[in-house]
Amino acid sequence: MPINSLLSNYRKKYHYPWRSGGRYQLLVDGLQFFPIMLDAINAAQNFICLELYLMESGEVSNRFITALASVQQRGVKIYMLLDDYGSHYLNTADRQRLWDAGVQLALYNPVRYRKLYQNLRRDHRKLLLIDGKLAFVGGAGLTDEFMQLRRPDINWHEVMLKIEGPAIQDWLDLFSRTWQQATQTPCPHTAYQAAPLTENQLGRVSIAEGRGRQEINRSLIKRCRTAERRIWISTPYFIISRKLRHTLRRVARHGIDVRVLVPGPISDHPWVRHASRGYYLRLLRQGVRIFEYQPRFLHAKIQLCDNWVSIGSSNLDRWNQHWNLDANQEIDDPQFAAQVVTLFSRDFSHSEEILYQNWVIRPHWQRLREWFWGRFVHLLEILSHKQFKKRTKSK
Repeated sequence: MPINSLLSNYRKKYHYPWRSGGRYQLLVDGLQFFPIMLDAINAAQNFICLELYLMESGEVSNRFITALASVQQRGVKIYMLLDDYGSHYLNTADRQRLWDAGVQLALYNPVRYRKLYQNLRRDHRKLLLIDGKLAFVGGAGLTDEFMQLRRPDINWHEVMLKIEGPAIQDWLDLFSRTWQQATQTPCPHTAYQAAPLTENQLGRVSIAEGRGRQEINRSLIKRCRTAERRIWISTPYFIISRKLRHTLRRVARHGIDVRVLVPGPISDHPWVRHASRGYYLRLLRQGVRIFEYQPRFLHAKIQLCDNWVSIGSSNLDRWNQHWNLDANQEIDDPQFAAQVVTLFSRDFSHSEEILYQNWVIRPHWQRLREWFWGRFVHLLEILSHKQFKKRTKSK
């Protein structure tokens, strides 16, 4: 096949290319990553781009608003894109503080109660860009759930990535495209070409845009099919696609170390946990190991296949894949993968492993609860699919 055809097919599957020369740092929990993010904001010289699904009034958001207002006063341009639904609990006073400071604040897809289908599409990404030189990507919103200084024992367990190097230009391009879609005006800070760093870690930005583009899930399934040693996945909502469940069962039968880390009894949506437990039996039967994290609510979104890692905003649940904008950073590097293995190993040690011999004899009332919530999730999926088909035909 001609090289031009190969490049054309590649671009159809993945919007952004693999880039070498990157530097990626794993940051674990809000007590670590929020102070580093705030220091980066305070050191900004030119511009800041912030794209968030979840932002609520509280101690964490107050610190960030104060920092943003401070750097805006010395001439740093700030572009903040919040999902309208996810920022519902950011109160009027805090929004006014941002406007008064000169922050360019925009809302993605404002909720309109007469337009059900359009309301389902949300911007679920979490991205902070500083001067086109530094980015933070992961699953944390600006809420107190991720950093309560008085009760660190109940903070949500989450990870963020600190990114430097050529991948920054792709994150900046992604933000700019979403900003223009939401505001109908271009973001002026798009012409940035980062020089490769000496670390030379390989990375690629992968995105999800509802049913239109699902690079994150496609990458994971492809990596699972070619894995030689291990597949470890952490997700707060284990409502994954049938294709991915089938892939995990198949590779586990062939001796690959397949492990899934999910929340234990502490969850922000207990009914989702009950529904996801309905998938356990067939996975356990085929050799997939399942761990339920016990100390706090597990909100970390990590995918590890051998030396390949994907971290970002994607929960891998089917609702996200139908409607949401998501983005992950993929990294193919043995040293970085070793850090992720260390984190997983620590989390496994604080988890309860679900064993097949115990699972098959669990009480009938538990099975009934799992069946009920599983049917509920299935019904939601059918209704949303009908809304999608109806919307598509009307265009």
